[in-house]
Amino acid sequence: MKTDNLTVQFANITDDEAGQRIDNFLLARLKGVPKSLIYRIVRKGEVRVNKGRVKAEYKLVVGDVVRIPPVRVAERNEVPVSAKLDKVAALVDCILYEDDHLLLINKPSGTAVHGGSGLSFGVIEGLRALRPQARFLELVHRLDRDTSGILMVAKKRSVLLSLHEQLRQKTMQKDYLALVRGEWQSHCKVISAPLLKNILQSGERIVRVDSAGKPSETRFKIEERFAGATLVKASPITGRTHQIRVHALHAGHPIAFDDRYGDTQFDRQLAATGLQRLFLHANMLRFQHPANGETLSIQAPMDQQLRHCLQVLRQQAQKR
Repeated sequence: MKTDNLTVQFANITDDEAGQRIDNFLLARLKGVPKSLIYRIVRKGEVRVNKGRVKAEYKLVVGDVVRIPPVRVAERNEVPVSAKLDKVAALVDCILYEDDHLLLINKPSGTAVHGGSGLSFGVIEGLRALRPQARFLELVHRLDRDTSGILMVAKKRSVLLSLHEQLRQKTMQKDYLALVRGEWQSHCKVISAPLLKNILQSGERIVRVDSAGKPSETRFKIEERFAGATLVKASPITGRTHQIRVHALHAGHPIAFDDRYGDTQFDRQLAATGLQRLFLHANMLRFQHPANGETLSIQAPMDQQLRHCLQVLRQQAQKR
């Protein structure tokens, strides 16, 4: 067993932390602790606010003093400290934009946004190690582990709430680049197909188009054509799990090297270009800055592997 919390802790609630439920506060504070354990210690009264018992739905206010008991969690397969330090250091070069309110990073493919599900290291853990003085660092949205590109992190709770509201109101624009199989048809500009998420016994998430699913919409635009492949810009209007990947498959054009929804024959053809990863990249994010109202448009360059793949495809096209 591993003890994350050796002694009782007391947390004084600040402006940035006020307004959230006690269970969500504890989940953020006690990283890696299962939700079931969080709810158990609240229910048993081990968590106290101003020396009194509270329910999980209690909303914190400025000045509250929260008693957090020692929590023991099962030891996980930890990444060696040296490997963690290397990953943290690498994140410095990935930062695209940073100010006192938010931070945007160009997440590498293969790196999870947060630890969990057997992973002890993610982007958010790395950023907290990189910015130990930051009292608040939370993900505004997420990217699949194998998807690269822009990831936004809020440095204040008020900023997080403001950006979440932009997501709800669909005023934040997110553009992705994807290399898909075949010749994307010019008239296929919008895919509206409900998506239903299934979680297998293994814990793997699989999404499919199903009338019982949630309404989902993605806009597509052709960026470049190649022999047997098309580079498209995908702009999700909704934010469902694996949305772009499943909508591309639904259109008959699976994304290159998609290990869940892809086409192995297409992948084998592209392997000659050196491609070995999912060709899905969060390329651009346009939003209103929560502090000054300025509209920001941030772009993230593709990594060397994606750029080289496109370069080879262009060279092949010129030879034809």
